[in-house]
Amino acid sequence: MLTERARILLKTLVERYIADGQPVGSRTLSQYAALDLSSASIRNVMAELEAMGLVSSPHTSAGRIPTVQGYRLFVDSLMTVQPLNNLEIDHLAAQLHPDDPQRVVSHASQLLSQLTQFAGVVMIPRRRNAAFQQIEFMRLAEKRVLLIIVTTDGEVQNRVLTTERNYTSAELTHAAQVLNQHYAGTTLAQVRQHMQAELQSLHQDINGLMNLALNASDEALNQPNEGLVLSGERNLLHVAGFSSDMDRVRRLFDLFEQKTSLIQLLDLSQRAEGVQIFIGTESDVVPLDECSVVTAPYQVNGEIVGTLGVVGPTRMAYERIVPIVDITAKLLSNALSFH
Repeated sequence: MLTERARILLKTLVERYIADGQPVGSRTLSQYAALDLSSASIRNVMAELEAMGLVSSPHTSAGRIPTVQGYRLFVDSLMTVQPLNNLEIDHLAAQLHPDDPQRVVSHASQLLSQLTQFAGVVMIPRRRNAAFQQIEFMRLAEKRVLLIIVTTDGEVQNRVLTTERNYTSAELTHAAQVLNQHYAGTTLAQVRQHMQAELQSLHQDINGLMNLALNASDEALNQPNEGLVLSGERNLLHVAGFSSDMDRVRRLFDLFEQKTSLIQLLDLSQRAEGVQIFIGTESDVVPLDECSVVTAPYQVNGEIVGTLGVVGPTRMAYERIVPIVDITAKLLSNALSFH
């Protein structure tokens, strides 16, 4: 448990270090903390905070800097969040046009990068129980049929079906009509459930075509998507103190290029509610041991489909980054959902 004055001094130290990037000494703390304490008293509190693992002393300075534990205490209980004003929110919303899901995701990543001057990352939405709006069949050759699927969000997927026998144009038209008239706008799982009786009553050959179509549609609409959109990673090359260690920068850019570990971290935070903050070694991803990742899940029609976030140095303005990530997730959810 920290005393009130220790909490105030730790909060002040973190805020000054984030603002200036320099180890914070007792004189600076005395100036900004608005406490009636002598320099000796401040040094005593700093010694206690250091013994608790919340601050550390670089060898080259008499001042102190926050540790990962110090940042964690700060973001959990000391930080004063600076929410975005209505003008900023309106500007953000205007950038996220709900015209093309892929374009909206890219814009969200770019906005996160521009607003924070760090790297913005957005997982490409993972489809779950995707719904189709229209299905068409087109005869290509003997025993080969082109299946055209139009999803409820306007995306078009094509699959070539290899059938057990030739189908006439009339049969293909009839099969498409059955699906479109009765099931347009529903998920493939719902189609399967409702069609069991109907499939059995259909002619056996059409039954085979329908099953082929449902299997191919399932594969097309519900394939796992392991992609992410990354923007502004070059911003990290200009962060004072961070870019001086070229080995660290190289490992970080390898992480961005390979993406697997980053996707796993975003996937993990997708299961939690609201904004998550991973500070330094908390992420368990080695190239991120000097970085923080601030994430939030986003939704499509109430279902979480991905995560977005910001990757930057541990010395980031969390009180500003957290609301930017939070509101961007909400605006992206809104842009991707159907009203």
